[in-house]
Amino acid sequence: MKLYQQLFIRLLLIILAVGGGFLLYQKGLYYTTLFSLLLFVLLLAELFSFVRNTFLFYDKTISAILNNDFSADFTKHNSFGNYKSLFKLYAHLKVRQDEQVSKDMVYRAILNNIETGVLILEKQEAEWDIFLMNDYFSDHFQTPKVSKWVYLKKHLPSLCEVIERRNFDDLKTSAQISIEGQDTQTFILQASKTKTYNREYYIVLLDSIQKVIEKKEKDAWINLMKVISHELMNSITPIRSLAQNLEDIVQQEALSKDDLDDIRQSVSTMMNRSDHLQNFIDNYRKLAMLPSPDKQKIELTALLDGALNVMAPLFKKANVMLTNTVEVKRWLMADPQQMEQVLINLFINSIYALEDKEYKHITIGAEVKSNRIFINITDTGNGIDKEIEDKIFLPFFTTRKEGAGIGLTLSKNIVEAHGGYLSYSTTDSSTTFIICLIT
Repeated sequence: MKLYQQLFIRLLLIILAVGGGFLLYQKGLYYTTLFSLLLFVLLLAELFSFVRNTFLFYDKTISAILNNDFSADFTKHNSFGNYKSLFKLYAHLKVRQDEQVSKDMVYRAILNNIETGVLILEKQEAEWDIFLMNDYFSDHFQTPKVSKWVYLKKHLPSLCEVIERRNFDDLKTSAQISIEGQDTQTFILQASKTKTYNREYYIVLLDSIQKVIEKKEKDAWINLMKVISHELMNSITPIRSLAQNLEDIVQQEALSKDDLDDIRQSVSTMMNRSDHLQNFIDNYRKLAMLPSPDKQKIELTALLDGALNVMAPLFKKANVMLTNTVEVKRWLMADPQQMEQVLINLFINSIYALEDKEYKHITIGAEVKSNRIFINITDTGNGIDKEIEDKIFLPFFTTRKEGAGIGLTLSKNIVEAHGGYLSYSTTDSSTTFIICLIT
């Protein structure tokens, strides 16, 4: 029965009780009239209780929804037609809440199982609260899962100072963080701000430099072993096969002219593959036993001129046009021979990149920023394929048939031994190698 029907019946009974009492009073039936008045009071009290309970039920349900409390069970009230729409709304919101809770549990499980410190702040008026701190952050930094930024500052002041100094803006930098008064450790700090549904969040990610380095070293060793294994197998497999063939031949009682020819060809092939292995080992020795740079004071343009004089015949032979825009007079502390070798290696790579191009152009430029000099060597080749971008500095990796695959690796090692770095940028129509050195 609907709410309005129940209310109508109660009002009708009250009216009948009042009307009946009035008629009884006119007929002089005073005791019966008194009974009617008592019935009227009881009906009025029941009506008040009915209305009050109805509104209380609605109020309790709405309050539960507002407080995200979906633990109530309304199955015993399913027969009440008055609350059908309310039950439907409650059930719908409960399903949505369960889905959201499930998603939150999955997201938190993911964040708690990654080896990166994750801290999410939520802005409340002018203050920041801790919205989420994953287990790795709490365990690694020995920090309890506090709820306020001010509490976190007491445990990790060095981290909080870096973030506050940047006024909670987006940042990507390295940070020195002291944990429980111990020696400081270096971390990669990334932070970004985001807004959603009029709420502002600040997401902080922290990775240990040591962990990043170890991962890169592990990947580098894996790739290096793949290349070395490939080179060794390319030589050992044919040598073993030829040796087995020679063993079969020499076991014969008499050797024919064809057998002698086979022996000569097999020995020649084995010598070639042995020479290849010897060159491979010599190249590895060059990388592994690179001498420390003998730094001298040298002027940049003089360093470039020395390398360009060596390369001039090769540029002419390959029909490469060269543009040298370096005019800056800058003194460097560097090993002239090693740095000249770096420049020659990069020029040879550029010539190879221009081999199949009609327009062959190499540009050399330089600029000084913050006591560092950046030497740029740009060619108009096809750029570096995305498939090999992460391999070009790998020892013995090469796309050239006659290449040894150590030029870029050796150049990178030399530049890093000077306290600088070698990097590159590439497009579909050009590649630029950047040598960064301290002036």
